Amino acid sequence: MEDNLSSLDFTGEDWEVFYDTVDSAHFQDKDADLIYQVLEKKMKLIPFGEYLKRYIYRKAGMTEPFAEVPLRIYQQIIRESFGDNHTPPAFEVTTAKLSALSKNWLTQQTVKRKVVFLLGFGLAMSVEDVNEFLTKALREQRINAKNPFEVICWYCYKNGFSYLKYEKLMRIFEETPPNTLNLKMICSDFTIGARSEMRRIEDDTALFAFLSGLKSSDNRSSFSATARKCFDELFDRARELAACLYNREEEEQFAEEMRQYQEVLLNNERISESEVRERIARKKKQRRVYKSSDITESDLEHIISSAIPVDRHGNLTPGKASRLNDSFAGKRFRRQHMSDILCGRAEVTRFDLITLNFFIYSQMLEEYPNAKTRFLSFAETTNHLLDRCFLGELCISNPYECFVLMCILSEDPLGTYADVWELSYEP
Repeated sequence: MEDNLSSLDFTGEDWEVFYDTVDSAHFQDKDADLIYQVLEKKMKLIPFGEYLKRYIYRKAGMTEPFAEVPLRIYQQIIRESFGDNHTPPAFEVTTAKLSALSKNWLTQQTVKRKVVFLLGFGLAMSVEDVNEFLTKALREQRINAKNPFEVICWYCYKNGFSYLKYEKLMRIFEETPPNTLNLKMICSDFTIGARSEMRRIEDDTALFAFLSGLKSSDNRSSFSATARKCFDELFDRARELAACLYNREEEEQFAEEMRQYQEVLLNNERISESEVRERIARKKKQRRVYKSSDITESDLEHIISSAIPVDRHGNLTPGKASRLNDSFAGKRFRRQHMSDILCGRAEVTRFDLITLNFFIYSQMLEEYPNAKTRFLSFAETTNHLLDRCFLGELCISNPYECFVLMCILSEDPLGTYADVWELSYEP
């Protein structure tokens, strides 16, 4: 039994892979090659179905070797548990059979976020169980305190209520006028405030007082203000550092141009010394100096995603062309996504915050010349950001996040990051 359970700990295995890689004698010389090999061969994204099977295995108290349990047994347990807990195959009306859906859940690479909440009811999960599935199996944020649907689910999990209670609560919520019961919540801009208030909910009355403040006139909840605030701060800092990076490159290029220009002038006997000095002075004034306000989303995409091939229109090639696409779940740093966040059309994700903070630390090598110190500071600040936004801490089992942590330990984090991406697109 003990041997079976120990093999279920993905996290421990992933930390071993991580340390074996960064402690290698060849890490500093061949960091990109080593990281790429690890990502391609040892850090494949663990399918959602594996997490689900291992959860059921534990909960059911199975004693036979994990690898020998047939799929139909897990399907049977799901069907019986859903029946016992009066849970339908989906939140929406569907003609799909639970037998077919359960097979998909047990075999798929990933699932939609709502599936986890449905499993929460069907398998009688605790709040902690659901949050673990969201953060480790989906690599997404924990239950969102500003999403009415998720708050209602949380309330049910917390109190051991069934799906039937969820349906009743959701109907009442849909009929509840917005902004009528909790004026204090309407003025709250921060998710952390919502989270603390959510935890104080003890009965249905308090629940709807809370939910009413989250409800807009079109019945939609607002995006996380805390996450957006953190994104804006990181985005502004990234623009500052990108401007510095451009200025360094411009200075190096301009210095060579000036050297060549001065050489031509000095070899021209028809130009006096005073005129040479005047021309050089005018030329120096032509050097462009970038400010943070000059840096656009396209500039940040160009810098961070520099190794990803682009098409003739300058757009990143489809992610499926990368052999790391499955491991990274299609995540790439794109200008369109940044624009959507800035315009309020998209929510901030943990990927956005992690990647921006990674870029910032990649440009702080003078401040953190020691790789270990840089790693610890990056991990600490990133976890703090994610915790503020209710998005969970860095997950070593997430191949992309493990990749970023490895890059931070290299001598040139941004260069290593680019090199690994480049390797993934090679024929």
